Amino acid sequence: MYKDNQKNFSRLHMLIDALIIAFTYACAWAIRFVGPFADSAVRARSFGQYMFALLFIVPGYLLLYEAFNLYGQMRMQGRRLVLANIIKANSLGILVTMFILYVIKEFYISRSTLFMFYAMNIVLDWGVRMLVFYIQQDMCRRGLNQRQMVLVGYSRAAEEYIDRVQQNPQWGYVIRGILDDNVPAGTMYKDIKVIGRIANLMVILPTNRLDEIAITLGLSEYYRLEEIVALCEKSGVHTKFIPDYNNIIPTKPYTEDILGLPVINIRYVPLNNTFNAMVKRAMDIVGSIAAIIVSSPLMLLMCILIKLSSPGPLIYKQERVGLHNKNFWMYKFRSMEVQPESEEKKAWTVKNDPRVTAVGRFMRRTSIDELPQLFNILKGNMSLVGPRPERPFFVEKFREEIPRYMVKHQVRPGLTGWAQVNGYRGDTSIRKRIEYDLYYIENWSIGFDIKILFLTIFKGFINKNAY
Repeated sequence: MYKDNQKNFSRLHMLIDALIIAFTYACAWAIRFVGPFADSAVRARSFGQYMFALLFIVPGYLLLYEAFNLYGQMRMQGRRLVLANIIKANSLGILVTMFILYVIKEFYISRSTLFMFYAMNIVLDWGVRMLVFYIQQDMCRRGLNQRQMVLVGYSRAAEEYIDRVQQNPQWGYVIRGILDDNVPAGTMYKDIKVIGRIANLMVILPTNRLDEIAITLGLSEYYRLEEIVALCEKSGVHTKFIPDYNNIIPTKPYTEDILGLPVINIRYVPLNNTFNAMVKRAMDIVGSIAAIIVSSPLMLLMCILIKLSSPGPLIYKQERVGLHNKNFWMYKFRSMEVQPESEEKKAWTVKNDPRVTAVGRFMRRTSIDELPQLFNILKGNMSLVGPRPERPFFVEKFREEIPRYMVKHQVRPGLTGWAQVNGYRGDTSIRKRIEYDLYYIENWSIGFDIKILFLTIFKGFINKNAY
């Protein structure tokens, strides 16, 4: 029977990880200096000096593994997510290690040894975690390491929970039944039966040897929540609450303690954290300055071509809605013939739009017209990565038509974004764009920003939907 020993299991896993890190590091040294590559090796540092570095590498990597959630319940995570987090943690670890060696001017530590360590550590750590994962799965299939539970309340939350448990047998949950006062006993949902009334809980507990109780009341029954929690806690069995408000809180909320009063925040926005916001802003300033310097010859060329192709200004500015619903002027290279402001702000461009110049069509297709927004980023109106800003006219329209549209204005708009690198640019679904924007807002990290920037470089510049 499964027991709540996740903390001890995590400690054991940390010990195993420490051994794996030390082992792969020593193996990388041996391959470089003793094995097949020894002939070309220059031993500027002794074996002892290399091993001394483990005093810093091991705890540093364990902290990174903790930061990337590698000590949570693995069977509750997808295997691909675990692999992605291992790669992220090791990639950041090797980058930090190389940076520190550069700062302290340590040029005699073999970089090829470090890269072999990087590759071997990912492979071995992933292999060990998969071994543990399959052992857990096998134990669950044989009826071991399982959590027996009942659900209290028949609701959408109960049905959705049952769906997920049955789709993921490796979690080890066995739902013995549902207790409810409004649905007749014997009612079935995917082989899970309503086995009685809520008051029967104290009778059922001694005979069924339950490990957990999940409260899955419908919204209309929440007035009974205090009574039912008290009843569950009398049993001494671990109790959890699965709320029936996915239509109200569609993504992950978070709680905070206000002098003992728990407050549920409907939406978690990492960039509301001052430190996170400062890190992102610093990244924007450095990134925009570097991009301006690198792209300045191209921008100069575009200025010449625009001036030669049609009369009018080089830079076109347009009012957009940004952070905290504040309007700002967004800059672009002018790609259309000059037209009255009252006309241009009423609609998007369409395919074969006669207002778009020949040079403008090329710039729109390649996103070169967006380069002046690097100055918006430097000013603080925009970020390198974030939801794309929209014109006030369309913001007023979409806020009434698309649920949660205005949430995107809780962060700075971006030059590129998660929606854009997934193909939602130009004349594409606004609803899908908002889904991707919300996912970005609630799952922001520096690593996520870097991923989006890399994807932008490789597939984000060519815009087939830009007219």
